[in-house]
Amino acid sequence: MNYTISGIQQIGVGVSDLSSAWEWYRKAFGMDVPVFQEAAEAPLMVRYTGGAVQSRNAVLAINLSGGGGFEIWQYTSRTPTAPADPPLIGDPGVFAPVLKTRSTQEAYDHLTAIGAEVSRPTPGPDGVERLFVTDPFGNVFQVAPSRDWFGSPAVVGGVAGAMIGCCDIDGALPLYRDVLGYDTVVYDERGSFADLASLRGGAGELRRVLLSHSEPRVGPFSRLMGSSTIELFESSEASRPAIFANRYWGDLGFIHLCFDVRGMDALAARCAQTGHAFTVDSAGTFDMGDAGGRFSYLEDPDGTLIEFVETHKLPIFKPLGLGLNLIRRPADRALPSWMIRLLGLTRVK
Repeated sequence: MNYTISGIQQIGVGVSDLSSAWEWYRKAFGMDVPVFQEAAEAPLMVRYTGGAVQSRNAVLAINLSGGGGFEIWQYTSRTPTAPADPPLIGDPGVFAPVLKTRSTQEAYDHLTAIGAEVSRPTPGPDGVERLFVTDPFGNVFQVAPSRDWFGSPAVVGGVAGAMIGCCDIDGALPLYRDVLGYDTVVYDERGSFADLASLRGGAGELRRVLLSHSEPRVGPFSRLMGSSTIELFESSEASRPAIFANRYWGDLGFIHLCFDVRGMDALAARCAQTGHAFTVDSAGTFDMGDAGGRFSYLEDPDGTLIEFVETHKLPIFKPLGLGLNLIRRPADRALPSWMIRLLGLTRVK
């Protein structure tokens, strides 16, 4: 069996107060449908949590207009730490998720109205206007226009990509291109860029490569997650520490980029073949309360964590005992839209 990728399932966001962070993400980004919420220990992640089992509280929240979600993650066993210095664009790691919008101007108006720190929409190298917004906790998000939606186009929708810093883009490309399927170069530019001027480190010289995928995503949740991009950044300045250097998985900031997949064994073989063997693998079904599945992690050449989740079961509406068992469903077939829309029964208003 080959592996399939449905799309970006979520980006992990480490926070110090899950309740207040999720409230802001609901208001700003429409992340108001909890797929699961669970308080538990993370015994399989000790490689990235100081060799000790840590406990946390987490919610996977999505926007049913389409795109990936946020896994909002808060330690309950320790106080999470921030980077020693605020990240600069080009620092190794996930610098910002990319969220979709039906209109950058409408997104600017909405985010300004709620008091967010927002940059003016500015064209990138491809002529597309995008903006940046900083949440109250110092995390940066890009908002970019999209025509790819699951539900009605929203002022701000779900995750449709990520901006990732690299020490050497050419060394990172094989993973993102050959394993994750981002095989189309939209642009490959070097210089200083007006659209990045509002960002920390955005005035310096950078190489940036925007990647998309030529083949449509397939799999159970492909209609919801939709298409996505990865933009890689390489700074011409002296190398700096990775964004998560000397910190734990789950500390403050963007802790991982997660893809929804089917065929984990085939994916594991492919990753090992390309020199990116899994560093964590739950092997069998890992129980997450009412949800369950197999998950794994690998590191890109700079140590940025990429997660894969193969969903086996998913709650739809707990009070009525409604749920999905995906183990026997075809790996390349999308779930009916009406079935995914049932997740909206748990929307938090």
